[in-house]
Amino acid sequence: MQLSDRITGSFVATLGVLSAYGGSRLPPVPGQDIGPSAFPIVIGIGLILCGVLIALGIGHSFEEEAEADLAAVEGPSQHAQTTKPLIYRLRALLPPGLLLFYVVAVDRLGFVPTAAVMIFVGALAFGAKLRVALPLAAIAPIAIHLIFYKLLRVPLPAGLLPMPW
Repeated sequence: MQLSDRITGSFVATLGVLSAYGGSRLPPVPGQDIGPSAFPIVIGIGLILCGVLIALGIGHSFEEEAEADLAAVEGPSQHAQTTKPLIYRLRALLPPGLLLFYVVAVDRLGFVPTAAVMIFVGALAFGAKLRVALPLAAIAPIAIHLIFYKLLRVPLPAGLLPMPW
């Protein structure tokens, strides 16, 4: 089943409106210019903008040009439906599964090890090579922890690997 761009764009824009509205209802933090409302409002504005662009069909001609260029290089497409293996189709369940893993493991392991496992598994599942997934899993959680702890002043569980800051 395929939905039109107007329906999906309207849905994305509606999600953006709800996100921005929900963020605007969050109370400010005393003594800080940027509170918890900033992130949902920025994300909401981005979703509204993207949803409107999708609904209006802006950029659709780029897709048609890219498909035409691809057809010129590869020749006519053969619309043969090949069934993917079950493990390939189950990748859609990976993000919610990783979020559940985070909820269960973050208090025991701490943020950095839990996020490292999540990033490593997610990167490998979605096609990253091991030489990219390992450094990403080692560096990204520390950078995210630093941003949350220093910039946003949100404490994250220390667990097995407390950060020095």
